[in-house]
Amino acid sequence: MATQQRSRSRRPSVARQRGPRHVEAVLDPNWQSPYTPSPAEREVHREALRRFALRRKRVEIIAGAVLAVAALVAAVVSAWFIVVALAIAAAVALDVRRSVASLERRVQTVGAAMLALFEVREVSKERQRLVTVIDRLTATFGVDAVRAFIVDDPGYNAALAPDITGYCLLVTNAMMRDFDLIELEGVIAHCLARQRLGVLARQSAAALTTSSPGRRYELAGPGLAYRADEVAAAAIRYPLGLAGALRRCARQVVPAGSHFTSPAYDQWRYLWFDMYSDRSAPDLADLDDVELRALALEEW
Repeated sequence: MATQQRSRSRRPSVARQRGPRHVEAVLDPNWQSPYTPSPAEREVHREALRRFALRRKRVEIIAGAVLAVAALVAAVVSAWFIVVALAIAAAVALDVRRSVASLERRVQTVGAAMLALFEVREVSKERQRLVTVIDRLTATFGVDAVRAFIVDDPGYNAALAPDITGYCLLVTNAMMRDFDLIELEGVIAHCLARQRLGVLARQSAAALTTSSPGRRYELAGPGLAYRADEVAAAAIRYPLGLAGALRRCARQVVPAGSHFTSPAYDQWRYLWFDMYSDRSAPDLADLDDVELRALALEEW
């Protein structure tokens, strides 16, 4: 009887010893947060700019290829035509390279060109508030050399654009006046997220081109404002602040006389936080519409 009791008392402890004490964590070394821009994602945007630059030289590339092939065919008669073919190919490649470099240099002037459209407001209290937010967020996003300007306009908007010395941040005085600190932080985080995503160059190129609206939008990147919202909200860890800023933009009727009701706005729209300030009604089929972007963040 004593032996049976000792046997029964040991059974639970044996069962506990045989069972797993904990579940081992399985770590994927290749996992990356979907809210962190990856090198591959940034490369996609760089490639979009390169494709645009090559498309502009399409005629020259095709003509050069035809002449080079003709020279190679003529090489049957004389070997010197091989040299001619190589010279034509080299000239075309050099011309394309110069075109790409020229576009990249022009992109660096977009910030100054946008700033020239406005009168800068130097209000020390507002500027200090803006600079404080920027200093905190540039460290978070790893962005340096951001020059901030408060521009005079009754519409709510902000933009980050490439500049010769780094980046130029424009914020309207109406936004500085009416937005809460957490909403302003969301707006600036969105602008910096565009830099982290690597989309500023292609959106600046869209401002420089005279192509059709459809091609300009394709170059700027449909849905990239929505994507920048995701990156920004994850970085500041408060999506409702950014959602509140988007709500204010969606509800505002931009006053007459604002830059955002003028024909000039269309050229630069894809660089602005609200790229559709002149839209009279929301379009919930458009990922870049401020109403849809607000709804998405409120449901996050």
